[in-house]
Amino acid sequence: MQKPIICVGAILVDELIHAGHSILPATTVDAKITKTAGGVAHNIAKQLSILGANVQLISVFGNDSDGDWLKQSCSAAGVKIDASITKEGISGRYTGVLNVDGSLYTAFLSNAAVEMVTPAHLEKQEELLLSAQYIMADANTSVESMNWLLQFSKRTGIPFIIEPVSVPPASKLKDMDLAGLYMVTPNEDELPVMCSEKSFLTQLQVEELLKRGIQNIWLHNGKQGSAFYNKDKAITLHAPDIEVVDCTGAGDGSLSGFLLGKTLGRTDEECIKLAHTLSAEILQVNGAIVTHLSQAELLSRVSKYYPS
Repeated sequence: MQKPIICVGAILVDELIHAGHSILPATTVDAKITKTAGGVAHNIAKQLSILGANVQLISVFGNDSDGDWLKQSCSAAGVKIDASITKEGISGRYTGVLNVDGSLYTAFLSNAAVEMVTPAHLEKQEELLLSAQYIMADANTSVESMNWLLQFSKRTGIPFIIEPVSVPPASKLKDMDLAGLYMVTPNEDELPVMCSEKSFLTQLQVEELLKRGIQNIWLHNGKQGSAFYNKDKAITLHAPDIEVVDCTGAGDGSLSGFLLGKTLGRTDEECIKLAHTLSAEILQVNGAIVTHLSQAELLSRVSKYYPS
């Protein structure tokens, strides 16, 4: 069996409130509500598993009905959760409010409890971690645990990736020693808070992170596409022109596509094209994950968005 990709971070009940018309402060807005399993680490793990990858999720479940439902959702998708924690109390929840065009108006995160994935817990999972092909953590994970995983990566040579998630958790990376990190995947809002104030331009911010020893910086620029930087090259790629239904999970899908490409031995540029293709498919459905595509179908759609 293929070595697993291990995802560390949040699993949440995703409650998305889709506004029926323009949102105005301090007034009622008609809306519809959808409920799915979410959380950055979960979304990446589940999407990869649906596309045929071997995946383990290290996260925290509540011992409530939502926790049972989240476990069933993982099991149905083939995501292994042997190394996860079940805590007393309610499961984590992400409540997102979406504008009419599917873009995010605001969001709330509660009871994620990812801090329970401590270095001590990770040490107990060392045998599993040693079997990994790649390890990724979302930045909801504690600084101590991200540091532990980075030192583990440097000791074993297993590539470690951090997904910043959003501006508040991304700011935790500003003062971390990130030398040896395989990749970080910020968007244009998250990148500045990871850097010092003297780096006030994007290029200066990228250069600062490379000087700090990060091997690859993959900068997401929304509708403009993305740019991939390391000390040897820079790759830029436009985003497909599509009609957005729901922006939730597009960044998670990008990293899922990139990691899938890596497991298939693709180049960085090929992985980014695959990432954008998966992200485009996610943007055209409600929710953070596409379930209608097999790995072969996804690979065949790259040429639809990026004809040679």
